[in-house]
Amino acid sequence: MYLELKHLRTLKMLKQTGSLVGAAQRLHLTQSALSHQLKALEDQVGTSLVIRKSRPLTFTTAGKRLLSLADMVLPQVQAAERDLVRMSGGEAGRLFIVIECHSCFEWLLPAMDVYREDWPDVEMDLTLGFSFEPLPALKRGDVDLVISSDPQSIDGVVYEPLFSFEVMLAMAPDHPLTGKTWIAPDDLADQVLITYPVERERLDVFRKVLDPAGVQPLGHRTCELTAMMLQLVASRRGVCVLPNWALTESLQKHYVTARPFGPDSMWGTLYGAVREEEEELAYVKGFLETARTVCFRNLQDIRPARVS
Repeated sequence: MYLELKHLRTLKMLKQTGSLVGAAQRLHLTQSALSHQLKALEDQVGTSLVIRKSRPLTFTTAGKRLLSLADMVLPQVQAAERDLVRMSGGEAGRLFIVIECHSCFEWLLPAMDVYREDWPDVEMDLTLGFSFEPLPALKRGDVDLVISSDPQSIDGVVYEPLFSFEVMLAMAPDHPLTGKTWIAPDDLADQVLITYPVERERLDVFRKVLDPAGVQPLGHRTCELTAMMLQLVASRRGVCVLPNWALTESLQKHYVTARPFGPDSMWGTLYGAVREEEEELAYVKGFLETARTVCFRNLQDIRPARVS
């Protein structure tokens, strides 16, 4: 039996995406080629590794054992690859990062600290994207990476999924809506909605919840700072929509409470947007991988991004 790194990478990607289709897309393979590779590996080890009819894919005991091996081996391989890139002189570059919400600081700053140790010669900068349009700026070359949950179809811009998160409505602990198990669009008709200062059509609460139902909130105000937004919510000045991981500390302290949207809840995905011609640069890939690792280590209740 001969295990190869491609086998471990394939299993890892199947775990991250939850499907053969998603893993094939991320590995730049056809679904047929990936299926053949997985079948050949299963024939080689003499047992099934995944339960194909499950959604998302689940792993057999043998598959979990190889995943454990991948978790040990692949980080060491990636570290060696980074060292080789440095030795070949490809370690320098620029990463001008733009984010569109202050809540991202919770995981982005620790990720930048880890990344800076691994890539000391990459020049890094960071700014908020409220005063300009980040994605067109990315295409022009003014910035190098945009953290966004709202991918737009722009030629030359590609989106690398980081993780998926549940979208929650935050409210004061004694708010009348705390009596509900989940939030419906009509529940916001008599509420003041607090959002980041982003165009209405790019806000999930309008685009996916209120506008399709033809519902308007009683009022709408904006706030740039997540901490200030939660202060307003706790003071009964309105309600706000935030990712579940951004609410963890406030919920634990009973500062606010939160409910999901709809009986099946609503999930979003956070992406790292980069220029297509720079997607394969070692230091760009290194940052995206570092960001994923730090997020899953530090944030609660997030999921691997599913590629449909």
